[in-house]
Amino acid sequence: MFNMLAPGTLVRNPDQPDWGEGQVQSVIGNRVTVNFPDAGKQVINADVVTLEIVEEEDW
Repeated sequence: MFNMLAPGTLVRNPDQPDWGEGQVQSVIGNRVTVNFPDAGKQVINADVVTLEIVEEEDW
């Protein structure tokens, strides 16, 4: 799934809904760096956490 992620993609962490919708900053291997409005910059291991892509109609 993380192969579909690119910088600028909006995502949610389903395990941390209070973080809000974050923007992917970088993807290096299985490490996805996301800037969340309510949690700041987080490095997510995409092998452990499946980020949900925020579709345009969800905005």
